[in-house]
Amino acid sequence: MNFKSTLSLLAALVATAAFGQEKPMTSAQAESFAKLALAGIDREFPNKTGHVTTGPEDLKTPRGMHPVFYGHFDWHSSVHGHWTLVRLIKLFPDAPFAAEAREVLNGRFTRQALEGEAAYFREKNNKSFERMYGWAWALRLAMELRTWDDPDAKRWSADYAVLEKEIVTLAGDYLPKLDWPIRCGFHPESAFPLAQMLDYAHATGDTGFERLLLDKARAFYGKDRNYPIAYEPSGNDFFSPGLNAADLMRRVLPAEEFSKWLDDYLPALAKGDAGNLLTPVTVSDPTDGHLIHLAGLNLTRAWTMRGIASVLADTDPRKKVLLDAATKHSEAGLAMVVTGHYEGEHWLGSFATYLLSGVGVK
Repeated sequence: MNFKSTLSLLAALVATAAFGQEKPMTSAQAESFAKLALAGIDREFPNKTGHVTTGPEDLKTPRGMHPVFYGHFDWHSSVHGHWTLVRLIKLFPDAPFAAEAREVLNGRFTRQALEGEAAYFREKNNKSFERMYGWAWALRLAMELRTWDDPDAKRWSADYAVLEKEIVTLAGDYLPKLDWPIRCGFHPESAFPLAQMLDYAHATGDTGFERLLLDKARAFYGKDRNYPIAYEPSGNDFFSPGLNAADLMRRVLPAEEFSKWLDDYLPALAKGDAGNLLTPVTVSDPTDGHLIHLAGLNLTRAWTMRGIASVLADTDPRKKVLLDAATKHSEAGLAMVVTGHYEGEHWLGSFATYLLSGVGVK
């Protein structure tokens, strides 16, 4: 292992240690997740486009609409599939998959193709496309590229900037008009994208965007009390809207203020009572594209619980409750990442990478 590889592995170890996780991502896991990302990156069909058709001229193939992000079944999964490769090369630069992944990304992150992705959003009927879940992943990818001191990444980031700017503009136009949070366990949910966008704004020094996000998060969730834990989960959730909100607010509030907010939000958490939120869910049919969402729920619950725990004092009993539950959820979720079924495999590797590499933790 050379010096660069050693530094990358140390960075991964530090991130996962701060995340309250005993075992960092292994090279074998990274290899597995990279294979999933590479397997879907050029797989154009099946595809759920989510495209608004206004006339016969709009009837295009996924690749005809999206010159970069046309694989992985849908646009957002393609975006975070690309993010997965970037993240994994960054952490494991000398892994066997790294050279192939770099070559693939070199062919994808071109100025012309990314101009095409940005142009798609400029059409009137496309301005709400992937709002805001896909936007969040697009900015997470932008952040990953921007914060990587690597010659390829610098070139990719420069070309990606046209899409990045378009997404920031769309979010900046939309958020002032969004008067209420969207609380659900899947794509339209608003706490997850606000958290991702906050990380992006902070990392890139976009203070105006950051202020908008902080104000919106406080307005949406700052007065939340007695979260209705009995109502989770729903049958095809891949998010806990309750935990997502708390994972957002630990980014927004100072640690002491957040601790008091959490007291009111989940008042029995210190006693180990948070309803079904602390118990991993099971997946009855991994071939069902909606039911497999529950595998993702286990992974996202794990990363939100670890994120929340990361800002609590070591003496806070809630920290142990959350970390113990996160470990159980992590084990349950990781067991379902590779099933042999594309319904889950086109996206779960990205969620596993997010979890195991400690993304989003201070």
